Amino acid sequence: MTILEEDLVKLAMSEIKIKVKNLNLWYGNFQALININAQIKERQITAIIGPSGCGKSTLLRTFNRMNDVIEGVKVTGEVIIDNENILDKTTDVVMLRKKVGMVFQRPNPFPLTIYENIAFGLKIHNNLKKPQLDDMVEKSLKEVGLWDELKDKLNKSALLLSLEQKQRLCIARAVAIKPTILLMDEPCSNLDPQATLRIEELMHQLKSNYTIVIVTHNMQQAARISDETGFMLLGELIEFEKTQDIFTNPKDKRTEDYITGRYG
Repeated sequence: MTILEEDLVKLAMSEIKIKVKNLNLWYGNFQALININAQIKERQITAIIGPSGCGKSTLLRTFNRMNDVIEGVKVTGEVIIDNENILDKTTDVVMLRKKVGMVFQRPNPFPLTIYENIAFGLKIHNNLKKPQLDDMVEKSLKEVGLWDELKDKLNKSALLLSLEQKQRLCIARAVAIKPTILLMDEPCSNLDPQATLRIEELMHQLKSNYTIVIVTHNMQQAARISDETGFMLLGELIEFEKTQDIFTNPKDKRTEDYITGRYG
């Protein structure tokens, strides 16, 4: 192999942010994930689609060990992030969740002020003084397009915000601690169509700085926003390709049946 070829191989490898190898997961005796293999690229939006109960959210939660809190869970295989198998018993799960942020289906701001929602994680992970906190809160709200709306309401309760504002605030809270990966579990499912489009626009802006993995039931959304898409069925990852290929030229008939509405 020439030096140029070696450089190209290194470049290709550096684009992979999450590598999943032979991943299996059981809830008690039920196997929810079956031999999953995938490579998720850095600073792209990857969508995971499939019918209810197929394992989409379980796979997503594996990337920051959220499944650990469920009794009776057993996991085998590897999930490699930044050359570390995060499933290893020696993994610092607190630091992992700093690196891998999570946004949930239902906006879940803390029952605190808007300011304290953003500052909460910063206080846990960083020893920042008030001026530094102020600066980080402003930067995080600007990153999600909320600063102009909320800069004069920072001491108001976050629970008074609209659904869209709450979801943006939750995204701001996640990005405030500077993760490199953002996991989004159906982040638009409770929003109206216009708010959904605005959150999608925000995701497009964020992917220049973050690797985004989104679970969605909305195939049109996956087609609109993602660079690559994985289709799951009954715990298996049936197909994982560029989004355009998944929706225009699927390789597996089960994928074609799902995206054409024959089932699911």
